[in-house]
Amino acid sequence: MSVSLASFADEGMWLLPLLEKMNIKTMQEMGCRLSAEEIYSINNTSLKDAVVIFGNGCTGEVVSDQGLVLTNHHCGYSSIQQLSSVEHNYLADGYWAGSLSEEIPVPGLTVTFLDTFIDVTDALKAAEAECKKEKDAVDAVMKLHEELTSQLEAQKPGVTARIVPFYGGNAYYLIGYKRFTDIRFVGAPPSSIGKFGADTDNWMWPRHTCDFSMFRIYADKDGNPARYSADNVPYVPIKSLKVSVRGINEGDFQMIMGFPGSTDRYMTVAELQQRRDIENAIRIKCRGVRQEVLLADMLADPKVKIQYASKYSRSSNYWKNSIGMNEAIERLGVEQKCRDREIAFTEWANADKDRAKKYGKVIEDQAKAIKAEGELITVMNYLGESLNTIEITAIAGRVDGIADDAGLVRKAAGSFYKDYSMPTDRKVAVKMIELFREDVSAKNWPKAISEIDKKFDGNVGAYVDYLFDKSIFTSEEKLLENLEKEDFCEIVKSDPATVLRNSVMDLADDITARTMKIARKMGKANKATSLYIAGLTEMAGDGAIYPDANFTMRLTYGKVLPYSPKDGIRYDYYTTLTGVMEKEDPDNWEFVVPERLKELYAAKDFGEYARGDGTMPACFINTCDITGGNSGSPVLDADGCLVGLAFDGNWESLSGDIIFEPEYQRCIGVDVRYVLFIIDKFGGAHHLIEEMDIVR
Repeated sequence: MSVSLASFADEGMWLLPLLEKMNIKTMQEMGCRLSAEEIYSINNTSLKDAVVIFGNGCTGEVVSDQGLVLTNHHCGYSSIQQLSSVEHNYLADGYWAGSLSEEIPVPGLTVTFLDTFIDVTDALKAAEAECKKEKDAVDAVMKLHEELTSQLEAQKPGVTARIVPFYGGNAYYLIGYKRFTDIRFVGAPPSSIGKFGADTDNWMWPRHTCDFSMFRIYADKDGNPARYSADNVPYVPIKSLKVSVRGINEGDFQMIMGFPGSTDRYMTVAELQQRRDIENAIRIKCRGVRQEVLLADMLADPKVKIQYASKYSRSSNYWKNSIGMNEAIERLGVEQKCRDREIAFTEWANADKDRAKKYGKVIEDQAKAIKAEGELITVMNYLGESLNTIEITAIAGRVDGIADDAGLVRKAAGSFYKDYSMPTDRKVAVKMIELFREDVSAKNWPKAISEIDKKFDGNVGAYVDYLFDKSIFTSEEKLLENLEKEDFCEIVKSDPATVLRNSVMDLADDITARTMKIARKMGKANKATSLYIAGLTEMAGDGAIYPDANFTMRLTYGKVLPYSPKDGIRYDYYTTLTGVMEKEDPDNWEFVVPERLKELYAAKDFGEYARGDGTMPACFINTCDITGGNSGSPVLDADGCLVGLAFDGNWESLSGDIIFEPEYQRCIGVDVRYVLFIIDKFGGAHHLIEEMDIVR
C-alpha cells in the first residue's frame, strides 16, 4: 500500500524561513508576484513585519503608518465587552473614535510582533547527545534553553525569547517577540453587523458577517513598548499593509499570514478516537447544557447579556466546532485515512532492519499508552468542561492565593464581579454537578462532590443552595465586607466555594500524577508521537511536509474557488450584501439588520467599494489552510496587498485540524471592501480610510 505524504499545493501551514526552499516556486507558478524575501526576510523589512499576534489567541495586521490594526470583530469581542456597559453598549451600538483623543485604552490587551526566528535544532541535539543519562540530557538541554533565550534578550532589549518545538519535538526554533501593551479601541460595527448570524451561521458558508474591529498601538516618544500613558503616541511601524479595493475574482492567487493555534495532522487512529469519543463528545455535551442556561439569562436581562457575551461566544465557538468535526470525521472517512497512513508507515519501517528497530513498535506503543490513560483523560475532560465552569470557585481560588494582600483582593474582585451574575452561576452549578455525577464513576469524584451523598442525601440542589448561601464570594460587597475582618484568611480557607475549588484541584493533581505514572510504566510509549512524526518526515524524503500549527507565524496559500459539498449543490466563491437582507429576521437576535445599513442598501450607496456589477461584496472563500488562531489574519493578493480578513472555516471541513480535504476545505474571509464600506459609509469614519494606503 502506498500513501503519499507530499502536500497538495493548497495544503500546509508553512514556516516562513523555509519558503525559499520549499514553497516559493509553487507559489509563483500559482500566480504570486512576490519573492520569498519580500514575504519574509531576516535582515530587511518584509510583509511579516505588518502581521501581529492580537491579544492571546488571534492574528491582526497593521494597516497604517500610525499603528492602526485590523482584526476580527470576534477577536476584539472580549475587549469591546470589557469596555461596554448598559449606558455605553459598544457591542450593541458599535463605536467609532472621531480622533485620537476618543480612542479608548483597553486594559490587559497586547499586540505582539515577531522579531526573531532562528533554527537551534542542531545545538540542542548536540547538547543532548553529549550526555549518557536521560536525566543529564534533560538538564543540559534546559540549561542551553536558558542560555540561548537570555543571549537573545540581552542582544535585543525589549524582546522576549522562547524556544519552541516543531515536528513533534524533532526540530526547535528560538523565537523572539516584541510586545506592546498600550492598545486602544478605535472602532467596530455593532454586533448585528460584526457578528451577523452569530451561532447559526458560525462555521457555515454562505456567510454574510462583517467580522472586523479596529485598534491602535501606542508607544513612547521613541517608538518603544510602554505601559499606558497619556504621553504615549501612535506607534510608527516598520511595515504596514497596502489595502486593495481592486476586487476578488475566481481563480485569484491568495495567501494568508498569521498564527494558527493547533493542528494534529499526523494523528494516529488511537489519538483520533480519543479526540472524537472523549474530548469532543464531552465538550459537546457539557457546553450544550451550560450554554442553554447562559443564553436564557442573557436574553432575559440586558446586563447579563453584556456580562456573558464574550463567555458565551468563546464557549459556543468550539462547541459547534466539535460537533462539526465529529460529523466530518464520520462523513469523510477520516479514521480509515489515518489507518491507511499507519499501514503504509509500518510497511515502510519494517522494510529496513534499522528502521524497524527504531519505528517498528511506535504505533503499537502509543495505542497501549492511550488505552491505559483513557479513564483518566475522560475524568480530566469532565472536570474542565463541567465543575471548573462554576465561576464562584474561580474567584474563590484566586482570592485564596492572595488573601493576605487586601489591595490585590480588591483588584481581583473589581475585575471578576463586573462580568458575573450570581443567579446565572447558581443555575450552572446545579446542571454541571448533576452532569458530572451522572457521567463520571464515583471513585473519581472530588471529595466535596462525594460528600453530597452523606451531607445532603444526594440532593445536588440542596448542596448548591448551601454553597451559594454560605459563601462570601456571591457578591463583591459581601467579599469586601469580610475583607475587613481580622480572620479573613481563615474565612476564605473554610468557605464552601474554596473547599469545592481545592477539592477539584486535588483530584486534578492526583489524576495528573496517575497519568505520569502510567507514562513511565509504558516506557518508550510517551515518546511515540515524536518518533512517529520523525518517521513520517524521513519517509517523505524530498517531499516537503510542514509541522503542526503551534501558534507560531505561518504562511498558507491557495486560490479563490467555489466548491460542491453534496451532489446537486454548488456554492459560489463570494456573497453580497443582498444576502444580509435576505436573511433579515427582526424577531431573531442573530439576524437583526440595522436601519442605517438597510438605507444604504436601498440607495445602493456603496461608493468605490462595489463590485463591477454594482453589488456590495460581503465575504469570499479560498483554499488556504487555516485553523483557530488565524482569526483576523490578513488575506493577501498576489502583490501582498490586503484584500480581506480570514475569520472562519466551512462546516464540511471541520475535520481539517486532523486531515486536510482539498475538495471541501475552504477559508472564509470578509472582503476588505465590505470592511471599508462599513467604516466609511455606515460608520462615517472616513478619516480612518484616509489613514490607509488604498490601492485602487
